[in-house]
Amino acid sequence: MKRRAFITLLGGAAAWPLATRAQQGEPVRRIGVLMSFASDGPEAQPRLLAFAQGLQELGWTVGRNLRIDTRWIAGDIDRARKYAAELVALPSDVIVANGVGALGPLQQATRTVPIVFVNVPDPVGGGYIASLARPGGNATGFMQSEYSTSGKWLELLKEIAPRVTRAVVIRDPTATAGVAQFAVIQSAAGSFGVELSPIDMRDAGEIERGVTAFARAPNGGLIVTTAGSGSPGRRSLIIALGGPAQAAGGLSLPLPRDGRRPDLVRA
Repeated sequence: MKRRAFITLLGGAAAWPLATRAQQGEPVRRIGVLMSFASDGPEAQPRLLAFAQGLQELGWTVGRNLRIDTRWIAGDIDRARKYAAELVALPSDVIVANGVGALGPLQQATRTVPIVFVNVPDPVGGGYIASLARPGGNATGFMQSEYSTSGKWLELLKEIAPRVTRAVVIRDPTATAGVAQFAVIQSAAGSFGVELSPIDMRDAGEIERGVTAFARAPNGGLIVTTAGSGSPGRRSLIIALGGPAQAAGGLSLPLPRDGRRPDLVRA
């Protein structure tokens, strides 16, 4: 199916005719949703509520002609694979994949059920679709960013704080996006005269030790790349580390507003 057809299927206005929906005993359509967050995360329920409200505006109401089956990954790849298989087997008419951590397992689970993805950086570079104009396969959606723009973050960091000569990059070694973004930042670092120090986002202790040690010296900045589905829980830690780091003369940390996009920590 083509990209426009997938989007229409998600909204339902064209794929499921109004005449059919108006009939008594109309069939209930099922949308599977695979969320990268934990169900009790601060952004989880508001996102799901907004999705249901958008569908209702198009004439699709949960409990009348629509059912939404939601599964929450919370950073667990085994859980992602399990829930992806569950949503395919229900069966779902279409599945929404929130983030790379959801999209990958869903593509492994099915090549026929339509998938609409959101919050996925550079889906072409990540190998999830053939192109933005012609995605191919059974997946299409909305791109968050391109890997090639990652070098711009370092440029912005230098514009904000020209004295920066060192930058620590927090990355998720298990996330394709984070690895690719770091590679672009690394290739641009020499032209800006910035020495990079990567910190892997494996656990909270590793992040805390790395940022604290880095912040002991002056003229430092920090970049957080896109991470996997377990990353939102680490955001609070990174923000909390900003207080001691700033007092030591190293880093100051702005609050990431959406928990998804890479953010800058300014020197």
